[in-house]
Amino acid sequence: METHGFDLPAETPMSHLPAESRARVTLPQLHAWHQAGRKLVMTTAYDAVTARIADAAGVDVILVGDSVGNVCLGFDNTLPVSMAMMNHHLEAVARTHPTAMLMADMPYLSFHLSVEDTLRNAGGFIQRGAQAVKLEGGAKRVPMIRALLDAEIPVMGHLGLTPQSVNLMGGFKVQGKQEASALRLLEDAQKLQEAGCFSLLLEGIPADLAAKVTETVEIPTIGIGAGPQCSGQVLVFHDVLGLLPGTSSKFVRRYAEGFEDLRTALAAWAEDVRGGGFPDGRESYTLPEAVRPALTQWRP
Repeated sequence: METHGFDLPAETPMSHLPAESRARVTLPQLHAWHQAGRKLVMTTAYDAVTARIADAAGVDVILVGDSVGNVCLGFDNTLPVSMAMMNHHLEAVARTHPTAMLMADMPYLSFHLSVEDTLRNAGGFIQRGAQAVKLEGGAKRVPMIRALLDAEIPVMGHLGLTPQSVNLMGGFKVQGKQEASALRLLEDAQKLQEAGCFSLLLEGIPADLAAKVTETVEIPTIGIGAGPQCSGQVLVFHDVLGLLPGTSSKFVRRYAEGFEDLRTALAAWAEDVRGGGFPDGRESYTLPEAVRPALTQWRP
């Protein structure tokens, strides 16, 4: 087991170590884990609370995703998410100083217009504490990726169902199901690797296609709705914990029913307030005895 330089018993899982006992996860560490065949774990966080929970759980990578638009801000998709929004949420997560590697999503239009815009926006993420950025798209993104790498900014590519392309794709649909699109995705994976991406996120593609990508590239693949053969997996924090009402996507497995549990708890508190059961002596402060006579005698 990798202990980040600490002498720990082999059976001690990283998620059970106190934060101060875990070194910051770095890009070389991720590659070492990948080479050793260790599956990589990534989830999202959008604020200090979710970041602290994710880090305490021992995930390897925290992504401040543009999915904040759907999950936290009430948008129907990620397209309205701006750099200002992303910076706001990244700063909140970075203030927790997670030991997980911290990565930020490049939102729509932040890397489409020019190399200069791309560098300015990604560089702002790095200055705010991110260790890497993720951007969507295939071979046509290669010039932007190379410019970022020239500026010493690590890049994760994102292929398959790319949410910023929702209008072009006609909705959130599984990609790579046709021969032409499957072969194009394989070619794009090679080109992004050649451009210098340290990893690829594969979203919403058939499992056997994701397995082929994973087999034919040397860098790790992170799957979401891409089957079990990827080098690692990512799910949205709120999906894993069941914090969003309604049904989940096929590729989501809930490990808690957080929405219902929290709703029940808050409803119980509201009932106690209305019934006079909250607060009681346990949540109330007591006036010192020496002050009580003055309070009793005071009149307006």
